[in-house]
Amino acid sequence: MEIKQVATRDELEDAFTVRKIVFVDEQNVPEEEEIDQYEDEATHVVLYDDQEKPAGAGRVRVLDGIGKIERICVLSTTRGTGAGRKIVSKLEKIASEQGVTKFKLNAQTHAIPFYEKLGYEVVSDEFMDAGIPHVTMIKQQ
Repeated sequence: MEIKQVATRDELEDAFTVRKIVFVDEQNVPEEEEIDQYEDEATHVVLYDDQEKPAGAGRVRVLDGIGKIERICVLSTTRGTGAGRKIVSKLEKIASEQGVTKFKLNAQTHAIPFYEKLGYEVVSDEFMDAGIPHVTMIKQQ
């Protein structure tokens, strides 16, 4: 597996392809909610599998000195391989290089244990986003 910070339009389209499969097709998130007004200001990453096919994606935005980790997704065929951890780690590294020491994300409730293993803590009550229960989590480095 290889993870890349998106540098070309093709790589961005690869990230969007994975996001559409996971969020729109699997989780029924409306496409107009999935691709949003923050795409151009975010730094995106895409994870490629051993056949150089896109298999995971995510993005980060720095807001008020906090790294906001967003749109973490991995294709079902690649889940359980450490791909999600690699994506989050790469996004944290990108934000850290901009001086960020605190990270925030809105996690689907089923993913809370995954993010807890990466050092995130739940800091909110459950809320709905795109019809899916979420919580806000933070991590301080």
